[in-house]
Amino acid sequence: MNDVPQLSLRAILLSILLTAALAAANAYLGLFAGLTVATAIPAAVVSMGVLKLLGRSSILENNIVATGASAGSSIAAGTVFTIPALVILGHWTRFDYWWVFAIIGLGGLLGVLFSVPLRRTLIIDQELQFPEGVATAELLRAGSEGAGGARLLGIAAAVGALFKLAMSGLRFLPESFALAGYVGKRAIAYLGINLSPALLGVGYIVGLNIGLVMVGGGLIAWWLFIPIYNTFLFGHDPALAVQLSGVDAATAAGLIWTKKVRYIGVGAMLVGGLWALWTLRGSLLSGVRSGLGATTARGAVDDTERDLPMSAILIGIVLFVLPLFALYYVVVDSVGIAAAMAVIMIVAGFVFSSVSGYMAGLVGSSNNPVSGITISTILFASLVLLGFLGRGSVVGPVAAILIGAVTCSAAAVAGDNLQDLKAGRLIGATPWRQQVMLAIGAVSGAAVMAPVLNLLNSAYGIGTPAHPGAHALAAPQATLMAAVAKGIFVGGLPWDMIGLGAAVGVTVIVFDQLLARSGTRWRSPVLAVAVGIYLPLEYTSPIFLGGLLAECVDRWHARRGATDLEQSRRAGLLFSSGLIAGEALVGVAIAIPIAITANIDVLALPEALHLGQWPGLAAFGLIAWWLYRSATRTT
Repeated sequence: MNDVPQLSLRAILLSILLTAALAAANAYLGLFAGLTVATAIPAAVVSMGVLKLLGRSSILENNIVATGASAGSSIAAGTVFTIPALVILGHWTRFDYWWVFAIIGLGGLLGVLFSVPLRRTLIIDQELQFPEGVATAELLRAGSEGAGGARLLGIAAAVGALFKLAMSGLRFLPESFALAGYVGKRAIAYLGINLSPALLGVGYIVGLNIGLVMVGGGLIAWWLFIPIYNTFLFGHDPALAVQLSGVDAATAAGLIWTKKVRYIGVGAMLVGGLWALWTLRGSLLSGVRSGLGATTARGAVDDTERDLPMSAILIGIVLFVLPLFALYYVVVDSVGIAAAMAVIMIVAGFVFSSVSGYMAGLVGSSNNPVSGITISTILFASLVLLGFLGRGSVVGPVAAILIGAVTCSAAAVAGDNLQDLKAGRLIGATPWRQQVMLAIGAVSGAAVMAPVLNLLNSAYGIGTPAHPGAHALAAPQATLMAAVAKGIFVGGLPWDMIGLGAAVGVTVIVFDQLLARSGTRWRSPVLAVAVGIYLPLEYTSPIFLGGLLAECVDRWHARRGATDLEQSRRAGLLFSSGLIAGEALVGVAIAIPIAITANIDVLALPEALHLGQWPGLAAFGLIAWWLYRSATRTT
């Protein structure tokens, strides 16, 4: 296949365009729900449709498009999990274009370079599954289905877009459904679900196991810890007790979760990040040794095994670290501290890129615990910088976030890149060409991040509503990063809740190990539980329902004798990807008039036309039924 076009000009240009759109969509989704999804599959579908219209195309050319677009969208995770923390901390009032582009772009390029020596270890030697990479390869092989797949993706995107417009723009439909009340004097009962088709699609992609574990974490928070706190610890925090007095049950539950219970998720995430490092300790060193040995070997190498040369990797790492050192110096005004920051960044970047790649190989990029990895980095960096800068330092939390931003970007890109390289290996692509496209995609994604973040912050607000009546984007990971970094330097963290979360994390790990020994297919990954505790219950509920739909689809196909369930679910995966892309892109689009007018209701219909919770729930149920029907339709 050496003579088949791969890194063509039209493939590069199409990939850059898709990168901009998918990175913006993933940025919105990450700020909205704390989750991002791999986008190689929808990018491959669009590529097969577009390149076919432009003339004869090849499977390797379509793979290049998917590779670049996938890398670009993974940049969104590295951005929204960390960079908004600088606004939340008050260091920035808006997102400076060149700072965001430099920090995220250089971090993404480092992730590409780190993933090169890991390719042989994780993909070839350890033969990890890399589920999204396998799914992308299967889709590319079935290129004759590209037009039908593109049509299904387009229909679903239109559905997600219209639903988002009706909810957040026209206000015709509510954004959530919730029931709450007091049981007895102080115990709180709460049930909520966000009526987001995108979250339903996310749940379908991640599956029932992850969906069940995430909603389980939510139920622990909202059905156990919140009622316990309001019943037995009401006066534990006098300031919070004043806020809770006389409010309705839903408001009380939200206040307790925000001020106290979500930090249980922080503790569980910290334990989860350390556990991930411990379980992967053996593979990290072997991965470095194997990668170095393969890339320094002499002799002829087949085109399908040719990576970028190690000399270029080492030179690139040095060239990319130097400007980051300069940026760090601007912040801390000390050569020694800036050098320490650079060392922490480069070591943590490679170590956590290895962890990210390994986890992506096991559970997929959409389930990759990048946020837990980043929390561990920021906690460690904050403790080290505390020794240099001292308690009460204003720049300390900022410096820690900047280290975490580069590490998070590198880890997110590395994990996603290895999915692309797995797909390339299965279809006979040239690794070095993919790696070049990965770098182009990372830079292209970084180039659109600052404008998208400024737009969303102006329209909705990040963490805090931008306008009266606006539903601020929660940015859960960035809020967490800011709280951890600031808490180390100036105090204020509820360490009792974080300690309780650490105990919960240890308990979940023990339970997960028991499940592993039993041989069951069900697992309880601690980071998924922690994210469930940290997110509002209304966000994890639709994810669980999407996973339940995926399980029902699997069983439907199994009863009819399907041997390849992943391929049988392809229509559902495409429909889910469309729901996510459509809703997220419209979420960005309707932010434009809101930001211009500074009026969250600029597109809203008269209040008399607004429907209530129950019609909204019925409409959401209709979309869930449509997803199920699309996934079980026989052709």
